[in-house]
Amino acid sequence: MGKEFKSEQSIALPNSKSSIDVQIISGSLLNSKKQALAITKVDSGEILDITRGMEVWAFVKFQHKEDQLNKEWLDLRAGEGVGLIKKSKKISMSQFTIDLLQINLKPQIPEAYKVVLEVIFPRGVELAKRTSNEAFGVVDGLALIGTQAEAQISSSPSQLQEAITDLRFKCSADNFKGSLVFVVGENGYDLACKSGIKKDILVKTGNWIGPLLVSAAKEKVKNLLLFAYHGKLIKLAGNIFNTHNHLADARIEILVFLAIKEKLPFHFIEELSKSKSIEEAFNLLDSKSSNFSSILWQRIANEIEKKSCDYVNRYLSSDITIGSVMFNKKRCLRWAGMNGYNLMKNFDLALTP
Repeated sequence: MGKEFKSEQSIALPNSKSSIDVQIISGSLLNSKKQALAITKVDSGEILDITRGMEVWAFVKFQHKEDQLNKEWLDLRAGEGVGLIKKSKKISMSQFTIDLLQINLKPQIPEAYKVVLEVIFPRGVELAKRTSNEAFGVVDGLALIGTQAEAQISSSPSQLQEAITDLRFKCSADNFKGSLVFVVGENGYDLACKSGIKKDILVKTGNWIGPLLVSAAKEKVKNLLLFAYHGKLIKLAGNIFNTHNHLADARIEILVFLAIKEKLPFHFIEELSKSKSIEEAFNLLDSKSSNFSSILWQRIANEIEKKSCDYVNRYLSSDITIGSVMFNKKRCLRWAGMNGYNLMKNFDLALTP
């Protein structure tokens, strides 16, 4: 557009009168000044954020519209390291992302043109391997699924308070019938909704599952279904009730302990102990013996339910029924405890064979 480079750019926020300043590392004109490149870095301020310091590149150019009646103003392309929805191969992004682009870019586009924007995360593919993206149907990189400009920390006390407030609100509703479903994170919430569970009984717990179990019991919840990725819920089977990885990650240790309790052959247990992830451990076990795999998953699901009830009863006497259902990296509901099987019927859910 012919403007001089500025290292600090003000970005307007959707549904807000405020804005944020973003530091731009560098920028350049390309292709005979018909295209521009800008580079910034992720700056969440959180030491334990795996994307902290990650470079974000943006290539942008104007493209003349052949059909002037066409109202399309943006051609957003997923460059290297930006995640795609596995089924549709479309860029994985939230409505917040779309709104952010619309209010900041659309007013600057000349008539008869649209803007072509390609986003690149040079380390996106590498970093995605450390996330559960694949479990939620996102491949080839990191998704653009943020819901706000500031980092939301799933282990922060403020998020716990928000979840408790939401829980109390739903329990006080006139149409509340005593049942709730706890989900962990945006992806668990998304799958729960797509599975047909109504939003008015869904509570996003973040990693604060323990205190929220007690809060549910205090609110006289009768039936509570824990609905999450297996890598999160397995921690409850080991009495870990804040599931954030930086607090505790004993998943393989829990797996090995329960395999011993189930008296699985020692050579199987020894191989499990060398696994780098839960997914790798069960792929190994499935390849060796699907029967042993089923036995161990059933033990895990039942143990989650038992330990959850024990946790609640440390703090108050309650007859709450807690069930567990877990999905895998293919977003299939695969395992449930004894209570979980019964509660799933209330929500018309079924396990995938």
